[in-house]
Amino acid sequence: MSFLWYILIGILAGWVAGKIMRGGGFGLIVNLVVGIIGGLLGGWLFGLFGLIPVGSIGSFITSVIGAIVLLWLVSFIQPKHK
Repeated sequence: MSFLWYILIGILAGWVAGKIMRGGGFGLIVNLVVGIIGGLLGGWLFGLFGLIPVGSIGSFITSVIGAIVLLWLVSFIQPKHK
């Protein structure tokens, strides 16, 4: 059951990060990938500062912050469209 919970948190975190950074989600699969990678990145970043997320809300916040950082980093790599 916890694996399913992590997937749901990843999807939601990716969707929220997509809304914050670009104003729209990317679709279920991309939201999931962004949320999961964001969770890993956020956990690593929080660990650098000695912060430990607690519970589902902490995991969600960590995932969203990590996903936002991920999307921000990707925006430097992605070519600009005019």
